[in-house]
Amino acid sequence: MPHTIFLVEDDPALRGELRTLLERYGYACAATDDYEDVAGQVCQSGAHLVLLDLNLPRYDGYHVCRALRERSQIPIIVVTSRATQLDELMSMNLGADDFLTKPYNTDILLARMGRLLKRAYPAAPGAELSAKGLTLDLGRGTVRLGEREDELTRNEARILQLMLQNPERIVSREELMRALWQSDAFVDDNTLTVNVTRLRKKLERLGAQGVLTARRGQGYQL
Repeated sequence: MPHTIFLVEDDPALRGELRTLLERYGYACAATDDYEDVAGQVCQSGAHLVLLDLNLPRYDGYHVCRALRERSQIPIIVVTSRATQLDELMSMNLGADDFLTKPYNTDILLARMGRLLKRAYPAAPGAELSAKGLTLDLGRGTVRLGEREDELTRNEARILQLMLQNPERIVSREELMRALWQSDAFVDDNTLTVNVTRLRKKLERLGAQGVLTARRGQGYQL
């Protein structure tokens, strides 16, 4: 199941753009237009991470951050146009895990989200993803087809994870490189090609010929 990100952003246009970006990269999103009890809504939503603006109607982001920390340890990234050191210090003192100023670089946002989520929700032994007859064991870093199994490197497992989360959809090379970047691996275009080639060979050895295909100029597809 994808991680759910709760968007606390009162600008509908910015909230919509952020939702589109995150859903493109495999996240689910929740949001609200009711700012009376944001912390309560976040806790009830089952979200895994909060992107929190400071400039909000009713109660500001500081109030929301404090209220959330009284009820939950959910990761919080403050995303705001208020760029002073005092704003960052206040946010951290109230329990935020990270602080980004608008306008932000989307690559940086995605990378920091990925690291926080990985730290807060490490893959439990036995956690699995399945599609196209393949099963990825996230805890052990192995892929299985029927009774046959092979070990994957961290990069190979991350690539396969993103592909299994998006079966039938063409996953762009840019998406895959961002996914590898979130795991702190150095990756460029050639590195990605090498890792995909190795992963494809391992899948073929298991008997999954042609299951991972390249789409010229677009990316890869399961």
